[in-house]
Amino acid sequence: MEKGRILVIDDEEIVQVSCKRTLVPEGYAVDAAASGKEGLELFEKSKYDLVLIDLKMPGMDGIEVLVNIKRQRPEQNVMIMTGYDTVEHIVESISSGAAHYLEKPFTPDTLIERIKEVLGQEM
Repeated sequence: MEKGRILVIDDEEIVQVSCKRTLVPEGYAVDAAASGKEGLELFEKSKYDLVLIDLKMPGMDGIEVLVNIKRQRPEQNVMIMTGYDTVEHIVESISSGAAHYLEKPFTPDTLIERIKEVLGQEM
């Protein structure tokens, strides 16, 4: 049974691949995009239970993507991923509408745990 659809927007292929490797066996459907622009195009075509966005990407950064997504669907669950874990970034992410944030590098267990928290699913 599918637990939900997740969109991963990250310019690092390794992050996209590791998210898929972790989440697909857990029962999630995962789409991935390598840029904010590509991520927004996918977002406009499909419904997602959760969007995971990297904070630092070339071109359009994660906050800009987050703001765009929230403008289109204010109820959308979004989680920011960042290797730059400063209080400033976290505050900006949450105040822009992110439900949670995830520090990079993260373990598969942490990823699953955070997603279940945001989606209100059993651990």
